[in-house]
Amino acid sequence: MKTLLSIFIFISLTTVTIAQKKKQAAPAFYYPGKEWQHKTPEEVSMDAAKLKEAIDYAIAHETKSPRSMEENHYRTFGKEPFGDAIGPMKDRGAQTGIIIKNGYVIAEWGEPHRPDMTHSVTKSFLSATVGLAYDGGLIKSISDTVYHYVPPIQLYSPIQVGNKADQFGDAQMLDLFSTPHNKKITWNDLLRQTSDWEGTLWGKPDWADRPSANASEWLTRARHTPGTVYEYNDTRVNVLALAVLNVWRKPLPQVLKENIMDEIGASTTWRWYGYENSFIVLDGQIVQSVSGGGHWGGGMIISAYDMARFGYLTLRNGKWNGKQLISEQWMKWSTTPTPAQTGYGFMNYFLNTDGKYLPSAPTTAFTHIGNGTNMIYVDRENDIVAMVRWIDNNSLDGFVSALLKAMK
Repeated sequence: MKTLLSIFIFISLTTVTIAQKKKQAAPAFYYPGKEWQHKTPEEVSMDAAKLKEAIDYAIAHETKSPRSMEENHYRTFGKEPFGDAIGPMKDRGAQTGIIIKNGYVIAEWGEPHRPDMTHSVTKSFLSATVGLAYDGGLIKSISDTVYHYVPPIQLYSPIQVGNKADQFGDAQMLDLFSTPHNKKITWNDLLRQTSDWEGTLWGKPDWADRPSANASEWLTRARHTPGTVYEYNDTRVNVLALAVLNVWRKPLPQVLKENIMDEIGASTTWRWYGYENSFIVLDGQIVQSVSGGGHWGGGMIISAYDMARFGYLTLRNGKWNGKQLISEQWMKWSTTPTPAQTGYGFMNYFLNTDGKYLPSAPTTAFTHIGNGTNMIYVDRENDIVAMVRWIDNNSLDGFVSALLKAMK
């Protein structure tokens, strides 16, 4: 009898322990499957009328830029030296958005399933692939110089008719970090856009991106010590993409798909492009190095829904449904202000540290942002992700203000 009682007590305690462990392991937040669950604004303590005002505000402040991305390029960046587009471009859709509260979709408008160029939001996906390399031990420290990780690179050049003697003495390999200045650059410098990397990549000199108004400085100015001066520069972003490609030794879209996009339930419609001349030979395979934005075409072409999923991953500090996809350490670094530019973390985390960027938002809020304007607004204090695209850049805070006024 005592034996049976002991067995009963053991089974009961075991059952309770298992139930407790399951309860502890259960995710504290809702995470969407392939279909994202919707709720009404009232179900998440939002005022439906005021939320509609925020949406109407966004729609009324659609960017005035043309829907032809090619035309828009040659009105803007295409005017820079060597500004020709060398990556694919796609005409954009209507002003679009999705609002997530407490993990649930409470509003959507426009064409949220339409893949469009997302320009520099691509940089946030790029920095995630660097984070995955760090988390996996491929990069030991973000303070390491990149020079020690990246070999000379063989560019892919189809066989050309001509005399080999005409090419005698030409460099046959691309060495990104061979100059005394470039040898000092760390992963942290590249991620924070403080490297001042010098050189030309994919036909784009570093000085030709948003060039100085003083043309005499283009080729002659002294270089800043890496880490001391912030400068937003897509040539250097593309240097980071090529460097981490050589660390991973496989295409970055594949790295992103396997480790993040599949895990968060993204669709099959997103694509990450490089340039017509950004192919290298990697371990005997022809591989395209992707771009970090649409400055010269290319970059990520992706739907608002897939971007909202990525934004929700960063809202939850790199965790998805109980699984840490990007380490908490990497997320902490990503949202830590850059000393030379306190409104910037790792690319492309724009921070609200001093409240000047988005005066209506909490100082802890941040965005992933790109030209267009494409914005993923991430607000942990209010448990909100808002993905808005093709909104006028000067209207971002106006939209955030209207959105937060809908909070009950």
